Amino acid sequence: MSQKPRESPPLSEVLRDPRVALMLALGFSSGLPFLLIFSTQSVWLREAGVTRSAIGLMSYAALAFSFKFIWAPVIDRFDPPLTGALLGRRRGWMLLAQFGVAAGLAGLAFGSPTDGLAWNIGFAFVTAFAAATQDVTIDGWRIDAAPSEKQGMMSAVYQLGYRLAMLCAGAGALYVADFVSWRAAYLVMAGLMIVGVAGCLLSPRLDGPARQSASPFAAFGEPLADLLRRYGPALIAILALVAIYRLPDFVSGVMANPLYIDLGFTKSDIATVSKLYGVWIGIAGAFGGGVAVARLGMMPTLLIGGFAASASHLTLALLAASGAQLPLLTLAVSVESFASGFAGAALIAYMSSLVSPAYAATQYALLSSLYALPGKFVGGLSGVMVDAFGYVRFFLATAAIGIPVVALTLIVWRLARTSAPPKEAEASAS
Repeated sequence: MSQKPRESPPLSEVLRDPRVALMLALGFSSGLPFLLIFSTQSVWLREAGVTRSAIGLMSYAALAFSFKFIWAPVIDRFDPPLTGALLGRRRGWMLLAQFGVAAGLAGLAFGSPTDGLAWNIGFAFVTAFAAATQDVTIDGWRIDAAPSEKQGMMSAVYQLGYRLAMLCAGAGALYVADFVSWRAAYLVMAGLMIVGVAGCLLSPRLDGPARQSASPFAAFGEPLADLLRRYGPALIAILALVAIYRLPDFVSGVMANPLYIDLGFTKSDIATVSKLYGVWIGIAGAFGGGVAVARLGMMPTLLIGGFAASASHLTLALLAASGAQLPLLTLAVSVESFASGFAGAALIAYMSSLVSPAYAATQYALLSSLYALPGKFVGGLSGVMVDAFGYVRFFLATAAIGIPVVALTLIVWRLARTSAPPKEAEASAS
């Protein structure tokens, strides 16, 4: 169960590689829709008087990101209509997905939460499905575009683009909504999908032969069998850790913005502190996690990240108990954003270390779906929990999730020291 991080190529070589700039654009395109159907939309809904319970249930629209592995084999095996012949399989599906995201966001712009949620729910699901499909295609293109030793830098630049998109979808959308309207905000965001479209059209066509399996079941069974063969019974603890590691952030994330609104902060306050300043703090946390992996090792970093991400919610509980104080909002956002970015970088590095070269794309899709799935289900009930117990107890409860996270990390760490996957499994033929 080797946790040694892969070496990156020289920086000068990376900067000369045009694929890096393309990953920045594609990362931006991937990151843009998520907040617009998640926390940014929750501000709109709460301001319109939608109940916290309904806002929590609306987050189920994001379940598409957790089930994308179901239709990923179709995208791997079949060319899309029309665009496939012109652009190839990867880019053809990517372009269709990007148009789907833009159409979904434009549809949300014409919703009216005060008159009913059916319109918003429908277009939120359209946007989420198209965005999840786009993620599958971008991950596939990234894996095809660069050898394994460059994947670390490709992923890092992708994350930078993703975070820049979060600035636009978070702070940018809130500023436009505050000074113009929510409709204008979502129409502007739909227009920004042109960045991803440009990245798609400028990307080289890299489609290789699709891996053929004997049956549809084999498309899922073979990667799972490979994981079980390499990790044995330890796989149960590994998958459990992946599943709950980011659970505190997913559960609390739905209710953070409703907390800010209920305390009396303005949309501009939220945009400036949480969506603008907070995103840069999150980027710093992600780089901190990357440095920690290199300096401390995989499992120590994973342990620190799991503890810090959960414990950071104590600052949200303090804010909820103290009222609308801008310094406390800044403190809560600073601690939570840095810890979340640190933990996210640690988990991505860990999941990347688990996959084998023969099944890297499929296994990573399965793992990334698994880590988000429990949080999406429990997060949908977050509004119900806040209504029943209040904000303070809710955030104390999300902080307490760190106890099983730390315990599982220690168990997996011990297993990693006492067992190692057979090398022949990693070298299995594709």
